[in-house]
Amino acid sequence: MGDPDLLEVLAEEGEKVNKHIDYSFQMSEFQKNQQSKDSIFFRDGIRQIDFVLSYVDDVKKDAELKAERRKEFETNLRKTGLELEIEDKRDSEDGRTYFVKIHAPWEVLVTYAEVLGIKMPIKESDIPRPKHTPISYVLGPVRLPLSVKYPHPEYFTAQFSRHRQELFLIEDQATFFPSSSRNRIVYYILSRCPFGIEDGKKRFGIERLLNSNTYSSAYPLHDGQYWKPSEPPNPTNERYTLHQNWARFSYFYKEQPLDLIKNYYGEKIGIYFVFLGFYTEMLFFAAVVGLACFIYGLLSMEHNTSSTEICDPEIGGQMIMCPLCDQVCDYWRLNSTCLASKFSHLFDNESTVFFAIFMGIWVTLFLEFWKQRQARLEYEWDLVDFEEEQQQLQLRPEFEAMCKHRKLNAVTKEMEPYMPLYTRIPWYFLSGATVTLWMSLVVTSMVAVIVYRLSVFATFASFMESDASLKQVKSFLTPQITTSLTGSCLNFIVILILNFFYEKISAWITKMEIPRTYQEYESSLTLKMFLFQFVNFYSSCFYVAFFKGKFVGYPGKYTYLFNEWRSEECDPGGCLIELTTQLTIIMTGKQIFGNIKEAIYPLALNWWRRRKARTNSEKLYSRWEQDHDLESFGPLGLFYEYLETVTQFGFVTLFVASFPLAPLLALINNIVEIRVDAWKLTTQYRRTVASKAHSIGVWQDILYGMAVLSVATNAFIVAFTSDIIPRLVYYYAYSTNATQPMTGYVNNSLSVFLIADFPNHTAPSEKRDFITCRYRDYRYPPDDENKYFHNMQFWHVLAAKMTFIIVMEHVVFLVKFLLAWMIPDVPKDVVERIKREKLMTIKILHDFELNKLKENLGINSNEFAKHVMIEENKAQLAKSTL
Repeated sequence: MGDPDLLEVLAEEGEKVNKHIDYSFQMSEFQKNQQSKDSIFFRDGIRQIDFVLSYVDDVKKDAELKAERRKEFETNLRKTGLELEIEDKRDSEDGRTYFVKIHAPWEVLVTYAEVLGIKMPIKESDIPRPKHTPISYVLGPVRLPLSVKYPHPEYFTAQFSRHRQELFLIEDQATFFPSSSRNRIVYYILSRCPFGIEDGKKRFGIERLLNSNTYSSAYPLHDGQYWKPSEPPNPTNERYTLHQNWARFSYFYKEQPLDLIKNYYGEKIGIYFVFLGFYTEMLFFAAVVGLACFIYGLLSMEHNTSSTEICDPEIGGQMIMCPLCDQVCDYWRLNSTCLASKFSHLFDNESTVFFAIFMGIWVTLFLEFWKQRQARLEYEWDLVDFEEEQQQLQLRPEFEAMCKHRKLNAVTKEMEPYMPLYTRIPWYFLSGATVTLWMSLVVTSMVAVIVYRLSVFATFASFMESDASLKQVKSFLTPQITTSLTGSCLNFIVILILNFFYEKISAWITKMEIPRTYQEYESSLTLKMFLFQFVNFYSSCFYVAFFKGKFVGYPGKYTYLFNEWRSEECDPGGCLIELTTQLTIIMTGKQIFGNIKEAIYPLALNWWRRRKARTNSEKLYSRWEQDHDLESFGPLGLFYEYLETVTQFGFVTLFVASFPLAPLLALINNIVEIRVDAWKLTTQYRRTVASKAHSIGVWQDILYGMAVLSVATNAFIVAFTSDIIPRLVYYYAYSTNATQPMTGYVNNSLSVFLIADFPNHTAPSEKRDFITCRYRDYRYPPDDENKYFHNMQFWHVLAAKMTFIIVMEHVVFLVKFLLAWMIPDVPKDVVERIKREKLMTIKILHDFELNKLKENLGINSNEFAKHVMIEENKAQLAKSTL
């Protein structure tokens, strides 16, 4: 039976049980002093508002058609048993908006609770909550009060059944179903309620009416104001509790009231905050280790032999380096990069290797422990037997509108809308071409930034490395660093611009693909957005890490980009400091921009909307009008939150060997992010429709993919971008000083070039008295028969780099697989709790059925004993399966 048919059957039953009077047409005209502006009830003060629809008379386009649709839709809603109350536009604050308030009576709730398989409590659980460990008392200041952390007792639950109502703990019908379940049930009815027949097809669903602007909005109400508790007769204001204990920035160090979040917003939003909180907790350990590595670099900076030799006027000050660009650049002294070399040591030292290996293991522990946290959450939130949310699997109105064919569903044996593959193929090609085009645009923009860096490099070099550098002036702002800073800032601006346009285009082309369900739509959009974000945010970091300075050539035979610009060289201390600069600017800039945008954007929109709406101050600014003037979170609001977190995860893992402080920056950002998200959800957005989810979905697969890739990227960064491997090779194979093995490393790492060998078009325009200059490479000197060819040390270093990559990847992957094997996906205590709950649920149901059977059979003991034996056998069989 399809959804519309099911709705008709339930509507017939609803008409039988719902013998109410439509109060919206019989009560007197609304008066301001009859109701509090914070009331969440109908005018009678008894029936709670579960959902609100709003619309504005549109006299410009299809006004009569829309009015007819609304009339038919609201008539059908009443037939299902829902109660409606309409607020005239004359009573609204702006004088033009109608509000349709919806209440679901008891019979509707119990009917659809059974249809949706909602689990409700049957007995208070006898399984104790996890006990605090000794370390928990140390964490006392971060704990929330138990009444906030656990707002309700734990219960054994079972799927609700109308015919077993006596089984459930129903103390008050008005409060038995929480508001999140009530709005979920009403939305289920709204999404399947028909509003007419057009073009021979039955049209149904609130989403289609919203898309056609028949209704302007549909939303459940918040419990009350976020800045004050509710007053009777309103129920407990969970929104106020959430704001006080979760959304305040002064509570940044406190744990989150996860159960309360789940109860108010539903499991799907709840699990996002569980994930964000768990990820932030795990970042704490990575941040501590990363900070320790940074402190080690800071303490050892003054004792670093390489930077000491570079800064020494008698060593680095006597080394004349080859020009950094053709003709306009002059020779320069190595000690002019003294401060830059010291700063480079902060991130390029012996701890770099340790931290790269540590992060490879950390990411495995994070993902494995997240599996356990997710399994524990499934038990605590009653999601063990969860089936995919039906509203995610329902057909999208756009899909049904575009379908001209119907096909028999092999499972349901019913005719369903069907779109042949050949009608979708053109859109798939368009989608693929668009994604490819935009990813190419990202690469093109990156090349443009590289061209900018090459173009302005000569300007910086000629300005900063003229005669002043030959006079041994020491400066942190070398041409490489200066160009890298300006190029990174420009690249970040380009990234934000491209990201803004691509978000709009990706949503458009995903709609053009005409996905069948909301789940297919979200999966398709996720793939497009992640691919683009990956290329957009990480491409410049990949360039600096793996390409810059690797194919430069040597003086007299440099490589050129487009035969015009000479390839970029790395600083004498290596390219790692430039990768660190690039990563810091993009990561920090994105996080700051994202938090400001998330806070300012809804705040400004809501202020402007309220300013326009409040034109009649003498009117009652009611609860539904206040929520109407808030920003809508939207079906993709959570998608962008996940995308932001996963993008940050990439910065923390893929390039962390170059920047040990990345986890610390991510930790600080996430502490702020949690409170910003909490603040905007509780104060700036309408309440979302509660929906279920038992995991973070496709994002978990993306995290696993990035975790595997991060092992390779960090191994290559240490090997080819860092200077650690060449130092180790020199230390063990080429050093001649037994007491100070690293003495002479700088001189050893620089090759000699004869100035006379410069081609005319590349030699500096100003003549100097120098005979030779130095450049970073391992090549034979000009007086050798293998002049300027790579020497043996180059091959030794290359072999050491490849060996390090192979060894590090195998060690980290081996540890990853061992940890994944040793750490169970579901903790043992959770397995036992699940078994215990299933057993108790079966026993409770068994006892209930036996008692009911005894009542039906009366005093016939023999017959009753016979049935008892049958039921006990069934229970025993069920117990044995556990």
